[in-house]
Amino acid sequence: MDARIGFVTQLGMDRIETAAFAADRGFDFVELMMDGAGERRRLAADGDAFADALAERDLDLLVHLPFGGIDLGSPFEHVREGSIGEIEAAVETAAALGAEKAVLHPDTNAWSPAWDDDDLRANAVDSVRRIDAHAGARDVEICAENLPRSLFRTHDVGALLDGTDASLTLDTGHARMDGRDSAGIAAFAEEHADRISHVHLNDTRGPQDEHLPFGAGDVDFERIFAALPDDWSGTLSLEVFTFAYDYVGASKERLDALLEG
Repeated sequence: MDARIGFVTQLGMDRIETAAFAADRGFDFVELMMDGAGERRRLAADGDAFADALAERDLDLLVHLPFGGIDLGSPFEHVREGSIGEIEAAVETAAALGAEKAVLHPDTNAWSPAWDDDDLRANAVDSVRRIDAHAGARDVEICAENLPRSLFRTHDVGALLDGTDASLTLDTGHARMDGRDSAGIAAFAEEHADRISHVHLNDTRGPQDEHLPFGAGDVDFERIFAALPDDWSGTLSLEVFTFAYDYVGASKERLDALLEG
């Protein structure tokens, strides 16, 4: 494995500080959360300064596209078109900042017995196809993420893979919520290694979305990494829900130790 390592920014993290921290701890990239304080319009205040801070430290940029209020599978065309438009605008902002990959939630919030899952899934696939084309024209790789309790659990990604050219983000905690243990996640990684470009290292103590520091849960990352080809050269993001950089730094140390054998 020849993977680059980064981390997902979290609430309370100053963007310029994340660049300094990432460089100090030997990260290869920062994955910017483009929701909440990182929403594209709010980036206007320091987006250029953030991009400069990354460039000065030779750090790459990935982004996590917004998902709050987004509904790519909605049965209502105006809701769906608005969601696609917002994501495409976020992609344009990300491209202007130099992002190379963008994590996407290919989800729908339109649960209702009035709508068939297959219809909603087809809507979402069409949305992802359009977003992927829009991003590709701007040299940004869309990495659709597996989501628990959604149309695209790890058990249900076939339509997404068949209907789009988007890459995959494997989120390990989300996969645990699908009922997979570490062996099951490894099997998924092996089966779809040709489409998995990015991994969210989401550690957990059970089938929950805990986002613990790396190594604090029971996910067998060594087994999952072993399921990927020896020449796999994707990206790994530590996704730790914390305000404190120390936990991210400790996670990096544990991940480095695992990868170094």
